[in-house]
Amino acid sequence: MRNLGILIIIVTLMWSCNSTDKKSNTSSENLKDKKEQITKQLDSLTAELKLVDEQLSTQTENQDYQIVTVIKATSKNFKHFIEVYGSVKAEKNVEIRPEMSGIITHIFVKEGQHVSKGQVLIQLDASTVNTSIDELKTRLELATTAFERQERLWKQQIGSEMQFLQAKNQKESLEKSIKSLQVQAQKMRITAPFDGVIDYIFPKIGELASSQYPIIRLVNLNSLYLEADVTESHLVDVKKGTPVQIIFSSINKEMTSKITTVGNFINPENRSFKVRIDLPSNEKALKPNLFANININNFESDGIVLPLQVIQKDKEGKNYVYVAVTENNKTTVIKKIVTVRSTYNNEVLIGDELQENELVIDKGSRTVNEGNLISIKSE
Repeated sequence: MRNLGILIIIVTLMWSCNSTDKKSNTSSENLKDKKEQITKQLDSLTAELKLVDEQLSTQTENQDYQIVTVIKATSKNFKHFIEVYGSVKAEKNVEIRPEMSGIITHIFVKEGQHVSKGQVLIQLDASTVNTSIDELKTRLELATTAFERQERLWKQQIGSEMQFLQAKNQKESLEKSIKSLQVQAQKMRITAPFDGVIDYIFPKIGELASSQYPIIRLVNLNSLYLEADVTESHLVDVKKGTPVQIIFSSINKEMTSKITTVGNFINPENRSFKVRIDLPSNEKALKPNLFANININNFESDGIVLPLQVIQKDKEGKNYVYVAVTENNKTTVIKKIVTVRSTYNNEVLIGDELQENELVIDKGSRTVNEGNLISIKSE
């Protein structure tokens, strides 16, 4: 086609020259100049025609190439996490209940107040018990006098041994009864079992307090921890000291810690075991029963990490990726079998089958085959 075009141009130019010879009597020098001009024009047109042919050839080839995008294989630190949920617990978080029933006569504290161990919180009506104690003390005075008299007589060998023993037993029985009532009277005074903060007071003055119902919730926030259930399939991966990431989404707070203890009991109902994570004592924003997302870091390694979408599986069940290799100004698709070591959050840690900076085909990897010529699109 190109040669035919050149031939047409030459014939046209020669016909033009012959026409000129017939019309006028041109000198030999003029003809030489004319020939030189025609030769230059012919060389220029030939060069331009060659350039057009090359461009057409390139466009035709590129139209047959698959356009893809690539990513560079990069080595970095890869972490895998087990995602579980937990809640904040307080080591000292109790609902205090009275041991004895009685009408509440005094409430000595308020909600939010800091109290010390042993501090009196609530007083129940102990008037009946105190009256009984007073009566027994009066009877004890008489019994003590009778016992002392019988003791003196017994030392003098006067009177019977039975009389002495009866007087002694009467005195000791009254003493034990008084001690028992004094213990009951003490139980009518509700005291703090440990240092903490009064979180909630359930009853009011004048209401009946009973051991069946709590009267005060006392909390100590200096010993908080997280408790979570982990499925038994991760029993081998989760150990004491395993790093964790903790996310408290409701208060927009994140922190890192380590597993403190791992439970030794598998719950038969949900096939899980408990883990505990101690929390810093200075985190005042944390409250008992606060919900938390816990990411347990059960695997970590350095290596080539790729997006999950570039990994494919062949008929034999082997994982592979397509790699772009450029030689002699042509880019070809090569298939490489890879080993998947771990997968997390749409990223894959593979074995040592790839080297850093190799070009892994991303977009278009599902439509190419090994050996195809491709064109890489820049993003």
